[in-house]
Parts: sequence; C-alpha cells; structure tokens
Amino acid sequence: MTSYFLPRDLHPAAWWVWALGLAVAAARTTNPWLLLTIVAVAGYVVVARRTEAPWALAFRLYLYLGVLIVAVRVFFRLVFGGGEGATIILRLPEIPLPAWAAGIRLFGDVSAESLLGGLYDGMRLAAMVICLGAANALANPKRLLKAMPPALYEVGTAVIVALSVFPQLAESVLRVRRARKLRGGSGKKMTALHAVLIPVLEDALSRSLQLAASMDSRGYGRAGTLEARARLLTGTLMIVGLLGVCVGVYATLDGSTPRILAAPVLSAGVLIGLAGFWAAGRRVQRTRYQPDRWHPGELVVAASGIAVAGVLFATSSVNPMDLNPSLLNLSWPSLSWGPLFGVLAGVVPAFLTPAPEPPYAALEEEVRT
Repeated sequence: MTSYFLPRDLHPAAWWVWALGLAVAAARTTNPWLLLTIVAVAGYVVVARRTEAPWALAFRLYLYLGVLIVAVRVFFRLVFGGGEGATIILRLPEIPLPAWAAGIRLFGDVSAESLLGGLYDGMRLAAMVICLGAANALANPKRLLKAMPPALYEVGTAVIVALSVFPQLAESVLRVRRARKLRGGSGKKMTALHAVLIPVLEDALSRSLQLAASMDSRGYGRAGTLEARARLLTGTLMIVGLLGVCVGVYATLDGSTPRILAAPVLSAGVLIGLAGFWAAGRRVQRTRYQPDRWHPGELVVAASGIAVAGVLFATSSVNPMDLNPSLLNLSWPSLSWGPLFGVLAGVVPAFLTPAPEPPYAALEEEVRT
C-alpha cells in the first residue's frame, strides 16, 4: 500500500478521462452553484497534482478565458435581444433595423430573465473550457502522444500540438518576463506590453517552425504504400464512425432529441470507427520504448470523472429543476445533495492518487549513485 502513494506522474489519458467527465457534467446543468463547484473541484485538483512543467502553468489562462466567455455572453444578451421576460431592469434606446434583418434587434429593453439566461449559459461553457484546461495542465502532452494508437498517431499529433498552444504561450511569457527582469526592465504592465508581446510571438513562431521541421524529418504526413481503394475504405469508415459518434454524443447530452439517436447511433459510430482505426493502423508500424501502463492510481482518476458524469446523468431525470433552474419565476437556484456530492466526487484524485514526481528527481538520483 505504501508503494501506491510513491510520487510519480500519472498516465495522461487518465487525466483526460477525468476532465471529460467533469466537462460532461457541466454540460448537463445550468445551475450556477454546481458549475462553480465543478470549477472549484477542477482548480483544487490542478493545484494539488500539477507539476512544474510548462504545460502546467497555463491553467490560469483558461480561468481568464472562462471569465471572458461569461462576460461576452452577458454582453451579447444586452446588445441582441435581451427583452425576453417580464422583469425589465434596464431600458436602452432600440436601434431600428431594415426589413431584411427581421428577428434581430439591437439594444432595447433588457430583462432579468434574459440576463440570467446568458449568465447561466456562459457559466456552463466557461466551466467546460476550464475542465479541458485542467486536463491540459495535468496531462503530459508528450506522453499522451506516445500513448496514441497507431491509427491516430499523425492526427493525434496535430490535436496535441493545438491543445498545447496555451501552455507554450504561458512558457514563452514567463521566459520573456524573466529575461526582462534580468535586464532591469520596467515592471509596469501597460508600458511593458509592447516589449513582451513581440518577443512572445517571435518565440512561438520559432518553436512552431522547429516543430514542423522535426516532424517533417521524422516522416509525418507520409502517404504510405497502401492502395487507393484501401485508403478510400479506411477514410470512409473513420468519417462515418466519427459522424455517428458526434450525433450520438449530442443526442446523449441533449435530452430533447429522440432516444434512438443516442445509444444506438453512438454504439454504431463507435463500432464503425474502431473498424476504421483497425484498418488505418495496419499501415503504420510503431514501436514504443517503455510503454505507459495503467495502475490503480489511473483507475481511481478515471473512475472519479466517470462517477461525476454518471451522477449528473442519473439525477437529471429525478428533479430537473435542480440542474436547470427555471427562468420564468425568478428565485435563487436550489441545490440538492445528490448532484452536489456527485460533483464533489471529482476531488478524489487530489487525495487518493500519488503526488507528482518532484522536479529533477531523476537527475538527483543519478548524482547520488
């Protein structure tokens, strides 16, 4: 049992399963208390289990992005059609629009119901983005790329590079600010903005070119020796499977869609997609040096995220008003114990998983030996 809590870095896929479970739970509710709890759970786990790697420094940027999403969502309700509701709290002069813009209004009366609707929707989207940012801060993108199946290796490379944009920007900003301090630069934010922005963009462009050159030298994007008919069949299977997965996931998250589009279409899409992945993986030969294994700690992390999503799915049919407060009768959103405890299950990885490996631990071990 003592070896279970020895410091080590967990499998990145486990963190992504945990974060996706929290994101699915956030997509099922507009209750601000539950959404704030989800954000708090994600933030606490990130603080408790993140490393000092560059990608772990970008979580703050996702928090800023979440605040911006909420502000933009509420602002749009003020500008475009915020008068749906009986409780008018602000009267703005309405700008008349031509006949071809029927159905669109600029400014006018603003109701409390409309603003609350924009606030709830913005908080839900912001919580989902922050959950994905938590996975990006906890999961090592290089190890995640190493664990990709052969069929998704090249596509996964592009996705992982895209997901690591924020961490790379955060690392570039820290490097530039550290260099400015060593040179005695001014610490005023407004005056230092122009002196930080250009070096950050230049550093990001330089690293992108280096990454593209290294990927090209390793043969990424090669077509292989597979026949055109086999490539067409593989591409068709993967596209049809991904479309089925997208439709099934949307129908599962949206309770108003027909149930035949949920589990049956999702299952069919997964099966067809797996067949396409198997066919695509036949032409890619890869070997792994010391492949990552799943241990009990990874299972605890993944089970925690799945439990959060499962509890929100189960409780949505018991008392829907707890998850989606009504905007017709203005009142404080209610909060029941079932969904709250379900969301709090996501904090389990902060206590029942091994702590991350301290920085330079391997180098210190070599020095001692």
